[in-house]
Amino acid sequence: MNRTLVLATALAAGLAVPSISAQAAAPAKPATAPANVKPEAIPAKVAIISFQQVVVATNEGQRAIADVQKKYEPQKQKIDAEGAEIDSLKKQVQSLPSTTTDEERASRLRTIDEKEKQLQRDEEDASNAYQGDLQDAFAKVAQKVGAAAVKYAQDNGFTMIVNIEPNQQAPNPIMWWEPGTDISQAVVNAYNASSGVAPPTPSAPAPHRTTPSTGAHTGTH
Repeated sequence: MNRTLVLATALAAGLAVPSISAQAAAPAKPATAPANVKPEAIPAKVAIISFQQVVVATNEGQRAIADVQKKYEPQKQKIDAEGAEIDSLKKQVQSLPSTTTDEERASRLRTIDEKEKQLQRDEEDASNAYQGDLQDAFAKVAQKVGAAAVKYAQDNGFTMIVNIEPNQQAPNPIMWWEPGTDISQAVVNAYNASSGVAPPTPSAPAPHRTTPSTGAHTGTH
């Protein structure tokens, strides 16, 4: 029976980092320009980045991944030992003499089945914990690298950063753009001016209600 050691595979992969969106890792995108600010048409200078590869390629990224792998090396060794034990037990069953009773054979097979189930649980637990720690380590570095990428783009006159590694969690490849080129509010203003539709009347504030006193007034006659 072929068995895949999930944790061992993940550790051996080295650079197999989780999918974390560059949009989440980079600083927040610029807010929409205020209504009274006219966007500026400037020559486009687009920067391309493989964000996840960049994060992993940094010295800090490599160190963070190596630290996580080192942390889980004992679990990997434990899982390898469990797998080796199961393989050994299976060979023993296969080499049992023909005089072995059905009860003995069934007992050994039950033991193997129980150990395989335990191995599967250990693999899943270790893999989930490993991936969680790897994501946390990657995200911490990605936040810094995202900020560095935006600063580099600004310092070198780029108007946009496009990540060529979008994923299902964050399919939008745009990491950052020059805020002065955002025409969102300008289009709203232009359409309002051409449509002839008046802005909605602001809702009147709710009248202030004074709660009448419930206390009884008593006086001396």
